[in-house]
Amino acid sequence: MNQGLLLRFENLVQLRGACQQLRVLSSRKVCGARWKPVELSAHPVGSLPLHPQLWPKHRFISAVLSQCRHLATKEETKKKKKKIPLTRGEVEIRQKMTVEELAQAMGKDIDHIYEVLLCTNINLDSVEPDSILHEDHIKMIVQKSGMKYKSAKLKEEKERKNTDAVKRQVVSYPAALTPRPPVVTILGHVDHGKTTLLDSLRKTQVAAMEAGGITQHIGAFIVHMPSGEKITFLDTPGHAAFSAMRARGTNVTDIVILVVAAEDGVMQQTIESIQHAKNAGVPLILAINKCDKPEADPERVKKELLAHDVVCEEFGGDVQAVNISALKGENLMVLAEATVALAEMLELKADATGLVEGTIIESRKDKGKGPLTTAIIQRGTLRKGCVLVAGKTWAKVRFLFDENGKAVDAASPGIPVEIMGWKECPSAGDEILEVESEQRAQEVVAWRTYVEQQEKVKKDLEVIEAKQKEHRLEYEKKQQKLAHLTWRQRKAVLYKANKQLMFLRPKERTEMDENTLSLIVKGDVDGSVEAILNILDSYDCDDECKLDIVYFGMGDISENDISLAEAFNGVIFGFSVKASESIKKLADKKGIKIKLHNIIYKLIEDLKDELNSRLPPAMVETTIGEASVLDTFSVTVGKNKIPVAGCRVHKGLLDRKMKFKLIRNRDVIWKGCLSSLKHHKDDVQVIKTGMDCGLSLDKNLEFSIGDEIICYEEKEVQQTISWDPGF
Repeated sequence: MNQGLLLRFENLVQLRGACQQLRVLSSRKVCGARWKPVELSAHPVGSLPLHPQLWPKHRFISAVLSQCRHLATKEETKKKKKKIPLTRGEVEIRQKMTVEELAQAMGKDIDHIYEVLLCTNINLDSVEPDSILHEDHIKMIVQKSGMKYKSAKLKEEKERKNTDAVKRQVVSYPAALTPRPPVVTILGHVDHGKTTLLDSLRKTQVAAMEAGGITQHIGAFIVHMPSGEKITFLDTPGHAAFSAMRARGTNVTDIVILVVAAEDGVMQQTIESIQHAKNAGVPLILAINKCDKPEADPERVKKELLAHDVVCEEFGGDVQAVNISALKGENLMVLAEATVALAEMLELKADATGLVEGTIIESRKDKGKGPLTTAIIQRGTLRKGCVLVAGKTWAKVRFLFDENGKAVDAASPGIPVEIMGWKECPSAGDEILEVESEQRAQEVVAWRTYVEQQEKVKKDLEVIEAKQKEHRLEYEKKQQKLAHLTWRQRKAVLYKANKQLMFLRPKERTEMDENTLSLIVKGDVDGSVEAILNILDSYDCDDECKLDIVYFGMGDISENDISLAEAFNGVIFGFSVKASESIKKLADKKGIKIKLHNIIYKLIEDLKDELNSRLPPAMVETTIGEASVLDTFSVTVGKNKIPVAGCRVHKGLLDRKMKFKLIRNRDVIWKGCLSSLKHHKDDVQVIKTGMDCGLSLDKNLEFSIGDEIICYEEKEVQQTISWDPGF
């Protein structure tokens, strides 16, 4: 017994000595297997892993290990992978399986997968156990292994309960409804006097505060009439860039006052405003402004509007027309009375009880107050402490402010109010709904976020599938082209193609960096950022200079914006926002451009200038003189015969310092410099109009009688972007 133990011990010592010669086995393919580095000190003597190459050299190892199997620990046993049992030779497959997962599903080892892949055109050097296989390759491997495949059933996710908030049902009994002020939106072309009209009605000076005299936000105001009625006015921008704001204004309004300047008539944004009103089904009142001017022609305006289905009462229609002068305050009460009369006909009422419903007109960030929103209440009465949901954010109302910034306790239907207490800024146009508690608000936001994520995943999958299909077709086309070649020839062709691409990449990357303008866009309110992004959506000159919007948001310029601009080599554009002195110094230190504007068309002009600066300069040829070849001869210089052209200048002059080109039958056959220019026998620098000369080129080229010699100058000219933003 002791002799047997001694023999076993000696064998183990020999085994250990053999393994010490292979201290660490690298992860290379030997005998079709992959081996990882092994530390001998981490294993007991009887449980050392053996490489197959050691088996024929040390035949006793197998016997020794069989006697020492009882030395294996439980932890090592657990580490051994269990092979999945097969049923009737069927393998469950799914998309994006790795080599290791497929081997486990088939009940085979990884070497078997590699052996089958040898029959394909896949480069085995790039295939690892965690490499994802294409679905066609998975099916082929299973079939070549003599098995059948079936698609695995997708795990059905537990259907999530819809926890979204919805509007209340419309109240059917009229006793619960109370009269509310009409919401009137003022629409029209830019600079036709919309804000001045509202100023005159409110006896304020809003227009003087607007940058460039152009309204660039939706303003919501209450006007108190002498008779005691209230009218809520929405002043929308007339500039072409703010189409989305005008559409948003008409969606929450009851009446539209269309302001048209008497001397300008119907303009582009006038037509768009009429279309917005028609789409929303809102009645119109026509206010013909600037009637105090000598060139005013109100009748022409009314006739022009007939072409757009706006028929005034005097032409048999139902649209009231009022001639006003907003600047002098003429006929404003007539316009207000017409608005009140139309509102009475519409019998505008709302339910002032129950949960609040409304629409966000505008949202912005304030340093002291945080996210703020201007909203129109449509149902219920909003008070402090109400819990609101809008889009994918919620608020517990902390304060309410009127249009003058004065705190109010409540806001009833038809009243514009500024709400403080939002967790984040909702988007303009979002619907406001009141919920019972903060927990309920969080449920609603979580559900809406989940729905958006699911839609995004669905769209991403569609894009991925389309790309995969496109790449697969490209791959098959390449394989068809190489099908007649041997595998060695195929490998050589692919190597040459990849080598060419490898050398092109740095150049392509450099060109891409030079011809890309990265933007960080900051605005004061959500609507302003939206308007700028809508303009940038019309950018269609990516072939000249690519426009990349890295980030957009609300609020003043911050350090994060500087860091982003530095990382992407971008430019920061701010609209109606500020940059502190410390931010400006940081930007100067890092070489970041900050461009701040208060007028939107000036911002776009500055953006176009920045795009122009990214374009490479274009070479422009300016013709200095023209000459025609009258005779040809040659001159011997040393052992060489040099062709010489006898020419006469018929336009401009020939300057030897400039560049020349030779034109024959309207084709340019040479460009370069002159080697000599002579008048009679004298070398000259300039030949003027009407003079004869002899000239030779820096290239040995034969002349023909009738050829044209053009003297020209090349100048670098800055290119301009061909993008037209539409205004």
